[in-house]
Amino acid sequence: MSVLSLSKWSGKARPASASILAACLLACSAQAAALDLSGLLNKEQLGKVLGTPQTAASAAQPTKPTTDLLSTVSKQDQISSLKQALTQGAETAVKNLAKENGYLGNPKVRIPLPDSLQKADNLLRKFGMGSYADDLVTSMNRAAEAAAPEAKTLLVAAVKKMPVADAKAILTGPNDAATQYFRKTTETALAGKFKPIVAKSMQKVKLAEKYDQFAGKGAQFGLIDESDAKLDDYITRRALDGLFLMMAEQEKAIRANPLEATGNLAKKVFGILRGQ
Repeated sequence: MSVLSLSKWSGKARPASASILAACLLACSAQAAALDLSGLLNKEQLGKVLGTPQTAASAAQPTKPTTDLLSTVSKQDQISSLKQALTQGAETAVKNLAKENGYLGNPKVRIPLPDSLQKADNLLRKFGMGSYADDLVTSMNRAAEAAAPEAKTLLVAAVKKMPVADAKAILTGPNDAATQYFRKTTETALAGKFKPIVAKSMQKVKLAEKYDQFAGKGAQFGLIDESDAKLDDYITRRALDGLFLMMAEQEKAIRANPLEATGNLAKKVFGILRGQ
């Protein structure tokens, strides 16, 4: 006796072969739907739709927070590592600026003529007298280079005296957090140290004479104001701007590449912060 299907089709029973065919069509339809879904859903969503459990490999692995990793290093070591890095950065910045052409040869920190003298410079160059401006710029930068070594003692002292709370904030702060701190706490003192040396250097490189020559030529065109003669304040300010810029670059380099740090402790702590 043949087996009859219990399915109804227009009120009549169908043979088993018809039921099997219908089942196959349904199965194929389900697979097609799954394929369509796979194009629209990610693996996790598709697994939920089809009831497929996720494997351990497909599940995202949580990343351990930096604060947890830092907790493996004592607070004292964290502070010590920061001070190592800051001392290194300050010494390197000062060293690079204090050498010959440290300012003059570096476009990032080279001290130009004051804005008020630029007009005179442009006009003098038109008349073939650009050498007066060039000599003046060279002398200004030489004065800054002579003053730069004074920064080392003050900056290193500031590192040693840094409060714990400030050190913690700097450690996890932005790339120039330490430079901002130094600017806030040492700029006035640095200016006091720089200015007398700038003034002395101005005499040594005969800056006043260079300026007089420049100003004399500019005065012929009515372009030089007496107030522009106070170059020691201007040079001091621009010299400090250059110093803090170079310190910021050193700080950023150590944070980006902890292997640049000289101390092993600094390498370890900044390596954690960098996720290395």
